Amino acid sequence: MTEPHAHGTQELCEAGLSLYTQALSQGRVRAEKAAEAPCLLDLGLLYADPGEPRWLRPIAPAFALHRLLRGVEDRIAAERRREEGLAAMFEPLMDIDSRHSAMAETPVIGVLSGKQRINDAITKALAQATREMLCVQPHSQYVSSQSGTAQAIALDRDQALLDRGGRIRTLYQHTQRHTPLVLARYEQLRGDAEARTLDEVTDRLILIDRTVAFIPANPDRTLALEIRQPAIVGFLATAFDRLWRLATPMYPEAVQPPTLNGITPRQRAIAALLVEGHTDAVIAARLGLNIRTAREHIAKLAATLGSESRAQLGYLIGRSGILDRES
Repeated sequence: MTEPHAHGTQELCEAGLSLYTQALSQGRVRAEKAAEAPCLLDLGLLYADPGEPRWLRPIAPAFALHRLLRGVEDRIAAERRREEGLAAMFEPLMDIDSRHSAMAETPVIGVLSGKQRINDAITKALAQATREMLCVQPHSQYVSSQSGTAQAIALDRDQALLDRGGRIRTLYQHTQRHTPLVLARYEQLRGDAEARTLDEVTDRLILIDRTVAFIPANPDRTLALEIRQPAIVGFLATAFDRLWRLATPMYPEAVQPPTLNGITPRQRAIAALLVEGHTDAVIAARLGLNIRTAREHIAKLAATLGSESRAQLGYLIGRSGILDRES
C-alpha cells in the first residue's frame, strides 16, 4: 500500500524532484509513476501527452520556476492585504481602548534589536535620570570591543548623570581589578562613582533610577530587553544591592581581599567550584579567567593543600575548612 504523500500542495519533495529530473532527461515518464509524487501534477510540472495518454511530459524548468515564483508572490501579496485589513480594523478599536484604559501607561518589557538601538535606548533613559545608574559588567570584552567614539559617548553620558548629582555603582569580576580600560574609565569620571568586584557576577545589567532595566536577550548581545515593570525592576535592584554588599571595593579606594591559611581569595573561589564538580573550562568561564590561568591557580591550590590528584583535592578542600562561612 502506498503511503500518503505528506506535504503541502505548494511544495516539491525529493521524490517529485527526482521524477521531474527523469522526465526532463528522457522527455517523458509513465503516467502511473506520477502516483508516487502527486505534487508534480499539483504544481503543473507534468502534463498529459495528448497523443499518448499513458505518458506525461515535463514543462520547461524556466517556465515552471516563473509560475511557482508568481504563486509565491501572489500569496505574499494576499497576506499583506490581510495585514493591512487587520490594522485598519483594529485601529479604531485601539483608539476606543486608549480612552478607557491606562494602556499607554502600563509597564512593559520591550525587545531592542541591534547594538545601536540598544545604546540609543540606554542613552535616552540615562539622559532623563536624576538619581543613579547601577551596572553589572561581567567582563571587559564589552568595553574593549567598543570603538573610541562609542566609549567617548558612554563616558559623556555617564559624566552628565554625575554632573546632575547622580551616582554610579558598577560591579565587575575580580579579574578586572587591574584592567587598563576599566581603570582609565574611573580616572576620567568626576563625581560619585564607585566600583566593586566579585569572583562571579551576573550577566550584564544596567539599572537606571530603579525604574528601567536593560539586560541582554541573546549571547552576542545584539538583542536586549528594556524592562519597565516595577516588580521585575525592583527584584533586580534588590539583587544588585545584595551583591554590592558582598563585593570588594575597587574604586575609589581598592581593598585587597585577605589571604587566609595561605589560600588566596581567587583560590577559594576556584575551590568552591571544584567541590561542585566543574571542569577547568567551566571554572575559567565562571571566574572570567583564561583556562591556562585557571589551571595554574588549581595547581597552586593543590600544592598548598598537599594534594596529589583531582579526587584527593576535593577531599582536602572539604577537610581544610577554607570554604567554611566563618573563614
